[in-house]
This record gives sequence, structure tokens and C-alpha cells, in this order.
Amino acid sequence: MSDGTAPAETIAFDDFLKVDIRVGTVVEAEPYPEARKPAIKLRIDFGPQIGIKRSSAQITKHYAPETLVGRQIVAVVNFPPRQIGKFMSEVLTLGVPDEAGQVVLLAPTIAAPDGGRMF
Repeated sequence: MSDGTAPAETIAFDDFLKVDIRVGTVVEAEPYPEARKPAIKLRIDFGPQIGIKRSSAQITKHYAPETLVGRQIVAVVNFPPRQIGKFMSEVLTLGVPDEAGQVVLLAPTIAAPDGGRMF
């Protein structure tokens, strides 16, 4: 089932290359009850070139903080930081909607080195 949105407009491949999407491993996860919508605060290790970055993700329907530590995820690492309440989110953790519109995290199916760039 799709999320009901039409495909985005066509872009040039060079535009796609501007988006820096990397794999990282969650090293810390904790509830973020102060957020307007239920969320989890993540610290994600993207390897030595990028380091550990923070993200707030609305993923509470399918994930508990204790199940996220050690899990690899995929995130955009070259957006400017964004203030989410009192928390500064440094990367955009990526997911897709399930049938109910709840976030399912994107992740490699086989372990990959942290910091690996999507191509």
C-alpha cells in the first residue's frame, strides 16, 4: 500500500547526489516525552569521518529505545541541524509508512560499515 502521495517531480541525478545518505549504528536511544508527538532521541555513530550525531525520530509505534541500540539505520547527514523542542536534531533518520501510516525505519539488510554512503 502506498502512502497516497503522488510521485515527486523528476530531478537530475546531480540533485540526488547532493543528498548525503549514510548508514549508522544507534549507540543510545531514550524516550523524548517532551516532544509534541511521541518520539525517541537517538545518538547514531556514522563512523570516524562523520562521528556521532543526534536525531529525534517519531518511531514509538514499532520501536522501543532498548530495541534500537546496536541497530543500523539510514539517515540524511547533510541537512542543517533542526531544533525539535529542547533537542537539537543533527540528522534526519529515514523511514517509510506502514499500512497505518506509522514509521518503519530504513536499514541495510546486511551489516555495513558505519558511515557508508548510499549510492
